[in-house]
Amino acid sequence: MDEQLFGPALKVTADHLTRDAYLYVRQSSIKQVLHNTESTVRQYGLKSRAIALGWPADRIIVIDTDQGQSGATATDREGFQRLVTEVGMGHAGIVLGLEVSRLARNNTDWHRLLEICAMSGTLILDEDGLYDPCDFNDRLLLGLKGSMSEAELHLLKARLRGGQLSKARRGDLISPIPIGLVYDPSGKVVLDPDAAIVAAIRAVFDYFDATGSATAVVKAFNHDGLRLPRRLKHGPDKGKVVWAPAAHSRILKILHNPRYAGAFFYGRYQHKRSPGSGKSGPQLRPREEWIALFPGHHPGFITFEKYEANEAKLVANATAHGKDRRHGPPREGPALLQGITVCGICGRRMTVRYHQRKDRVEPEYVCQARGIEHGNPVCQRVHGAGVDAAVGHLLVQALTPLALEAALAVAEELATRADDADRLRAATVERARYQADLARRRYLAVDPDNRLVATSLEADWNACLRELAEATDTYEKTKASGIGALDDTQRARITALASDFPKLWNDPATPVRERKRLVRLLITDVTLARAEQITAHVRLRGGQEHTLTMPVPLASWQIRQTPPEVVTAIDQLLDDHTDGQIAKILTDRGHLSGSGHPLQARIIQHIRTAHRLLSHPQRLADLGMVSLREISRRLEVHPKTVKKWRDDGLLSGRLANDKGEYLYHLPDPDFTRPRTGRPPAYELVDNPTPAASTERGAV
Repeated sequence: MDEQLFGPALKVTADHLTRDAYLYVRQSSIKQVLHNTESTVRQYGLKSRAIALGWPADRIIVIDTDQGQSGATATDREGFQRLVTEVGMGHAGIVLGLEVSRLARNNTDWHRLLEICAMSGTLILDEDGLYDPCDFNDRLLLGLKGSMSEAELHLLKARLRGGQLSKARRGDLISPIPIGLVYDPSGKVVLDPDAAIVAAIRAVFDYFDATGSATAVVKAFNHDGLRLPRRLKHGPDKGKVVWAPAAHSRILKILHNPRYAGAFFYGRYQHKRSPGSGKSGPQLRPREEWIALFPGHHPGFITFEKYEANEAKLVANATAHGKDRRHGPPREGPALLQGITVCGICGRRMTVRYHQRKDRVEPEYVCQARGIEHGNPVCQRVHGAGVDAAVGHLLVQALTPLALEAALAVAEELATRADDADRLRAATVERARYQADLARRRYLAVDPDNRLVATSLEADWNACLRELAEATDTYEKTKASGIGALDDTQRARITALASDFPKLWNDPATPVRERKRLVRLLITDVTLARAEQITAHVRLRGGQEHTLTMPVPLASWQIRQTPPEVVTAIDQLLDDHTDGQIAKILTDRGHLSGSGHPLQARIIQHIRTAHRLLSHPQRLADLGMVSLREISRRLEVHPKTVKKWRDDGLLSGRLANDKGEYLYHLPDPDFTRPRTGRPPAYELVDNPTPAASTERGAV
């Protein structure tokens, strides 16, 4: 002891003693802190070594905030970060640790501490002796100790994982299993003896087969009032089964877990540290890199082939999977071919857009992949209503036997799903009734005088009774609302519809999502190309191919365009009639405008302007007819005189517009003006200024 203390004590200078001594204490896990107490005592005992070297007891600072944390990294150790900070600021004269592994098991962290100690002139003391990082020999020895500490950690892990990997490669490793599976007394994996748990897990796979989407499974569970079991892994109630509403993450965990397919696996995830945060997290590895995979290892809820089909379906449903992903799950929109249309120009998948058309929503298939990726124009747009109708007609006409089989399968599936949901709700009520009866027996078995225990058991009994009442009420409401099992009338209706596929297809009560599911059962994809007409190349599941052609739908302005026969009739009638007269004549003939409204003078005027038709006054003017003002000027009479002569038949005129204005034929050169006994005052021609005329002088 004296040699250890006073020999190295020569390295301690007065400058070191003016600074504080820092004792770093750490155990790798909480279990070591609780049970390996001797190591903790030895670490705190280093305080006497610092006192022997000359540091006062009140100048020795103990850092023990990293108890129960691994020394593999410094990022998660607040105490180690504080120690490095104090050393770097020159506050530490010496750092004490039982051994190098207490300070760090990572060479990077250890050498960083050595560099800082060397720059600040800080000593390092462990159970073996005192070291000065400024001295080359001491620094070489400390570096060797750090390398051995890191190698020791690697050897410990290798020993612990060696047997574990050996068992895993044989499929004999006892590992945690998901809810619905348990270990029997012999260590074999079997289905949970609780029938309600097994039924709930089976319902997840049945609903996924029916809907084809994990999100749809969640909606179906919530719609049917079903719950999923979960076994607690931590806390005082560890191992207890609790029931909660279905969540999307829980459904995905069940669907992705190969254990439910009866397979044993190991090494599916690899824990790696991210470069940014330095934290370790699980990363999914490709199947070929798994350490072990044994299909058929134990009983499962589905076959391994079904599991692989489900995985492929989930990958196809993933929105962000690949640049040219396959179709997603059927959704609520009216686009019948959603997700299965292919562009006939570039070969990429087409997306769906919807347009509101007054009282309906119409789909449109758009190829915009290149536009999104490279900023190119949209490849092509195809109006979806006509294509959907043509494909639906093809299915009804050409695939009647296959469609009948599909409809029967859907009807049977609906009935089975309703029955399964009803059984699950009944199992929930039965489980709540058992818990209430168990709580009642516990309460009755206790001594009434032991009020503390009796009060607690009574509260548990009341809680179980409330859960039973809620479960029973939910079950009864569900049955009353018709969500439960199908009655005989409903089954007969479904069977009748299944026997007639066209009726099932055209029934307004058939949901759009179910129509899409039928389409995907029968059709692989549809290639669309739009040119002078729309061509749809339909590929069926059985290998048959059909090519459909349909006209390109008219644009909205073309649909509202005035029919050519109406324009021709207006052109003919303009020779002898005004706009208002033409509107009345064509309305009497049964003609309408392009938008379907009755014809009016204003509409006739717009049609004339759009088609550049000469108006009725222009046509009369082309015949040599003149206005009222012009003929009154030429005849040197007042306009009222012209009107009187027209009424008397001395002049001829024709109605020019709907305002009552006329155009007049010029009289012959030998026209003789009528004479009266006394010329009226309005026949003065010096300055004719009509005072009150209902007919204007010009048109």
